[in-house]
Amino acid sequence: MRTYLVVIDESPEAEIALRFAARRAVKTGGNVEILALIPKPDFVQWGGVMATIEEEARERAEALVARAAGTLFAESGLQPSITVREGDGPRIVREMIAANRD
Repeated sequence: MRTYLVVIDESPEAEIALRFAARRAVKTGGNVEILALIPKPDFVQWGGVMATIEEEARERAEALVARAAGTLFAESGLQPSITVREGDGPRIVREMIAANRD
């Protein structure tokens, strides 16, 4: 089964990509995988501040993905796979493609 990977962020292009992937998945009997990337924060000297920054970024990414998944389900009836990862975007995308060749 074909899987369409959509990297979601707060841009209008991400919403368009999600809709395109949903339509293709419905037509081809495929799945949609939604990926939210959390950028590695710059080093902050105080550990507590760093932990707060990381937690806020994760919460923002999870809310973004949940909203995208809800939109996808409402528009197409598809239940997407959801992944939230922290780190270098291009490297993570390559890893996900390597892990699922569909």
